[in-house]
Amino acid sequence: MQYQKIQSKKIYEKVADALETSILDGSLQPGDRLDSVEKLAQNFSVSRSAVREALSALKAKGLLDIRQGEGSFVNHFDASQIIFPITQSILMKKEDVQHLLEMRQIIEVGSAGSAAIHRTDEDILALQEILNTMKESLTHSGFGEMNDLAFHAAVAQASHNPLLTTFLNQVSELMLETIRDTRKLYLYTKKETLQTLYDEHLMIFEAIVAQDFSKAQQAMKIHLDNVEALLAEAFL
Repeated sequence: MQYQKIQSKKIYEKVADALETSILDGSLQPGDRLDSVEKLAQNFSVSRSAVREALSALKAKGLLDIRQGEGSFVNHFDASQIIFPITQSILMKKEDVQHLLEMRQIIEVGSAGSAAIHRTDEDILALQEILNTMKESLTHSGFGEMNDLAFHAAVAQASHNPLLTTFLNQVSELMLETIRDTRKLYLYTKKETLQTLYDEHLMIFEAIVAQDFSKAQQAMKIHLDNVEALLAEAFL
């Protein structure tokens, strides 16, 4: 029997783990403002890109509130109500991956349409910032998967439906696996590039900006259809 090799954590994951530990042990209190990206990068001796990825990861978990022009703040939460994300171990069979992709179609297409209707200027700024970081990380190691996940979380946030946002947070680890695999496949396949993946997110963003319900849903469906086709070709 062959076993999958255990891979060491990426730099941004180590930064995210360190910050999460500080939040959960009370060193960082709800409402506290984190140091700037530049200062965190200096303190951890890592790149600013790694810090941004780490902050995006913690935002996707609901631990941070990233405010445009203000900084990153620890969210208020009741630790007793935290539900840990569903483990990726359930993605052991092809059928499980197919079920996850089907779930994403059902939830995220509707999420994009709702975001187009209910989004605020603040939501647009948050999505734009994530897109900018995604574009910067097109050629970086790690492929910016946490920014990809943060974009989808921000779309859900723009719907202003707290149940939808909470649900997506709970399946974020599962979504991250498909996002990570998709970005790698986009990079290495001869048919597509990471630029194409970025362009798909840009189409979703532009439809939400225009508050076009139908186009937002269509853009999200096109993106998820392409993700499903790419993963199916490789794994299913």
